[in-house]
Amino acid sequence: MNRLDRLLRPRHIAVLGAGWALNVIEQTRKMGFDGPVWPIHPSKSEIGGLKAYASVADLPEAPDATFIGVNRFATVEVTRELAERGAGGAICFAAGWTEAGEPELQQSLVAAAGDMPILGPNCYGVINYLDGALLWPDQHGGVRVEKGVALLSQSSNVVVNIAMQQRGLPIAYVACLGNAAVVGLAELAGALLDDPRVTAIGMYIEGIDDAPAFARLAHRAAEMGKGVVAIKSGKTEASRVAAASHTASLAGAVRPLRPFSRSWGLPRSTALPS
Repeated sequence: MNRLDRLLRPRHIAVLGAGWALNVIEQTRKMGFDGPVWPIHPSKSEIGGLKAYASVADLPEAPDATFIGVNRFATVEVTRELAERGAGGAICFAAGWTEAGEPELQQSLVAAAGDMPILGPNCYGVINYLDGALLWPDQHGGVRVEKGVALLSQSSNVVVNIAMQQRGLPIAYVACLGNAAVVGLAELAGALLDDPRVTAIGMYIEGIDDAPAFARLAHRAAEMGKGVVAIKSGKTEASRVAAASHTASLAGAVRPLRPFSRSWGLPRSTALPS
């Protein structure tokens, strides 16, 4: 069992943050998620017509996946509570961490998570179109499918726009990394590859955090007969500066990636339409 299985394919979902929680609840309904959704709020008795629980400790059981839509300081404490409860993983939505000059706060989040995987912080979340499960606070445009490609991105906005397309390949997953403080590019992509319903992976990359792990991922994808296509930002100095302020990624120059991509059989695209 992959440690991301519960987060990517949850049986039940918890949501925090009154406004953002309501958005996630509405999206789960649209997708036809058939598991329980548990809002958490210290003072509200219900959110979106669902019973709200006062705290993580009051939930019926440890949630498989949680969308944390509260401020960054509260996010650290909620993450700690979820980890201690044995939750399967969480989406940390709030911004204002290393990308905003607060690396110590991000380090405290990592410490609070412990062994529990989190996507983010500074991250929209994940959509599983195969099982109708999502932790996503916005529109996305996708529909339920039986198989398809997985889209993995460090930019939530990029995959939101791709998911709105109507003429491309069916999309099985949309998954965002944000600052990738705990779960990195290779681990998330590997967990998506492990789903036999995923036929290929498309990536929007701002920075590669672990080149050897990424190489192993490419090799495993080739052995499985699943294609991996990547768009890598950082071609110009302006784009590298933008990546640093966006997700605190060290977007290295594109040129060194070219021989790496060729040696591992990774097609690179220079634009979304291609």
